[in-house]
Amino acid sequence: MTAILAVDQGTSGTKALVHDGERTLSVVEVPVRPAYLDGGRVEVDPLDLLASVRQAGTRALREAGDPPLAAVSLANQGESVLAWDPATGRPLSTVLVWQDGRAQDICADLGEHGELVRRRTGLMLDPYFSAPKMAWLRRHATREGVVTTTDSWLVHQLTGAFVTDATTASRSLLLDLDEVAWDPELLALFGLDDEALPRVVRCDEVVGGTSMFDRSGVEIPVAGLVVDQQAALVAERCLDPGMVKCTYGTGAFLLGATGERAVRSTRGLTSSLAWSLRKSTGYCLDGQVYTAGSAVRWLVDLGLLSAPDALDAESAGDSGGACFVPGLAGLAQPWWNPEPCGAFTGLGLATTRGRLVRAVVEGLAAQVATLAQAMSADVGVPLTRLRVDGGLTRSHALMQAQADLLQVPVDVYPSPHATALGTAALARLALDDELSLPAAIDEWSPAMSFEPIWTEQRASETMARWEQAARCAAARKDNA
Repeated sequence: MTAILAVDQGTSGTKALVHDGERTLSVVEVPVRPAYLDGGRVEVDPLDLLASVRQAGTRALREAGDPPLAAVSLANQGESVLAWDPATGRPLSTVLVWQDGRAQDICADLGEHGELVRRRTGLMLDPYFSAPKMAWLRRHATREGVVTTTDSWLVHQLTGAFVTDATTASRSLLLDLDEVAWDPELLALFGLDDEALPRVVRCDEVVGGTSMFDRSGVEIPVAGLVVDQQAALVAERCLDPGMVKCTYGTGAFLLGATGERAVRSTRGLTSSLAWSLRKSTGYCLDGQVYTAGSAVRWLVDLGLLSAPDALDAESAGDSGGACFVPGLAGLAQPWWNPEPCGAFTGLGLATTRGRLVRAVVEGLAAQVATLAQAMSADVGVPLTRLRVDGGLTRSHALMQAQADLLQVPVDVYPSPHATALGTAALARLALDDELSLPAAIDEWSPAMSFEPIWTEQRASETMARWEQAARCAAARKDNA
């Protein structure tokens, strides 16, 4: 069977995976290091992103033995944006990463339109999403070229096409979620009504060809475009309402399928497209923890943790009453405070370095648990198991804390490459009209499962203490 080169372009790096339909032949990761600046600004050089895509893809093919390729697929960050020249492909700005909060004043000015935006898009009026950052670039960086999410620029570099996939468009605050079309009223609201917009395409659509990774110059079809979190949702076979996954990467991202119609959350979650295919359209609810892996990296930078993979070894058995709120880049659902508002509470003279590390472990798990409980209530289906993937799933301490605080078993996806495998599955759909979505996805069994150990009472008391700390942190206005 011919192979797929699946590219997962993420916040802290780009992963390229070659999969032949039965097994993974190679995986290459090239790091990218965003700049975390004062005022909640997070940006990266777009040329670094492009170089990482080229290097990761080329090396992955070489390490796989240069097999014949059927397609190249691409998963993207979702809400990261830049300005660029469509005639030359040259960047005209840095990439404003999804964590970037500099557009919060734009959102504040549009506050009276928040309900319209939520009803039309399924999203909250927040600088996390694409449109406020796009508007900021137009006001403060350049009026030239186009402003888009990074996927449009990368696909243009690959194929020359000017497109974005429907899942990425649904994270923009500019797409009518039910019609799956750009909304003129929303474009005008953000001052983007004169912008050239990419064509919205399906996730199983061939959008062009690329020779970027083939030294012979042969063009390979490009298909399987999707947001990284939706790709992981697909890979983990969370296809039916009530099935939920969480990816623990730079941030932690909880997504749950809701079926063929969009559900508007009553608990501060957001609604997006999970996939857009020839044969079906799927929707999902989602919640974000903006700093997960980046919070662990922050511990390392402060000298509280020797290395990211030392989380289990250096975490105390209990936090001693210390709580951590992972609002280092703001808090999303249900608080929607874009300002940095991370906090430790409950500290005392008995608080050790290990207990601080343990508080971070429990704080990350507690925020995910809060989101999962809200999602179950919105969908009306109780959560019986949580499927998880991402680098932090290697931490037994974090996964056990997740099971304990959520009081359901946690099943770890057997591959660390869920996003890449999900986008590869969508690319196969683009190449085979007869293939169904379930048939395109590999069956899997958990590499490990974590059953709750804590009593329900202990979990409830810990969650109540954490939620009180989170409310206090979210209410704090650091820049007031």
